[in-house]
Amino acid sequence: MLKRYFITGLLVLVPLAITVWVLTTLIGVMDQSLLLLPSSWRPENRFGFRIPGLGALLTLLIVLVTGVIATNFFGRRIILFWEALLARVPVVKSIYYSVKQVSDTLFSDSGQAFRKALLVQYPRHGSWTIAFQTGHPGGDVANHLQGEDYVSVYVPTTPNPTSGFFLMMHRNEVVELDMSVDDALKYIISMGVVTPDNRPLHDQP
Repeated sequence: MLKRYFITGLLVLVPLAITVWVLTTLIGVMDQSLLLLPSSWRPENRFGFRIPGLGALLTLLIVLVTGVIATNFFGRRIILFWEALLARVPVVKSIYYSVKQVSDTLFSDSGQAFRKALLVQYPRHGSWTIAFQTGHPGGDVANHLQGEDYVSVYVPTTPNPTSGFFLMMHRNEVVELDMSVDDALKYIISMGVVTPDNRPLHDQP
């Protein structure tokens, strides 16, 4: 009986504790934006104590103001000028444009970073895992794979899907799942505990 109570308590408290920890960590990182302010303007110096979350609000304000500036004519000209300067620095250019292409794909309204949920055999034949189609091979890679139908595949790790492996696999070696990307991510993050709905994708709300 005590064991059942203990496990029930864990099932209630562990998700809550992890959620609080993630939010606290995220807010703590965003609070670092207060370092951009002059020392005399910071809450600990002005009021004598820290105000948790104030930096998060400042971060959101900075992002919003940046978006407003970037959408007008003069803002776009400034961004183009800034990118032209970065393009002259060899190492910075490679890093900046690589990250920019990924962020444009992930956050733009028309972006399709994870287009389809796939079932692939990885890391060996007979061992299956969920992956995502991210596109098709390009550049000189496509020249070497000419005449073959390959797809670009991202295989995420569990329970952290932000790290993983990039593969180029023949279309015949992947199985397209009738599953939304969100359901597939939940399945991966939960390590297979949260199983997706059996309903076909076109029947899901």
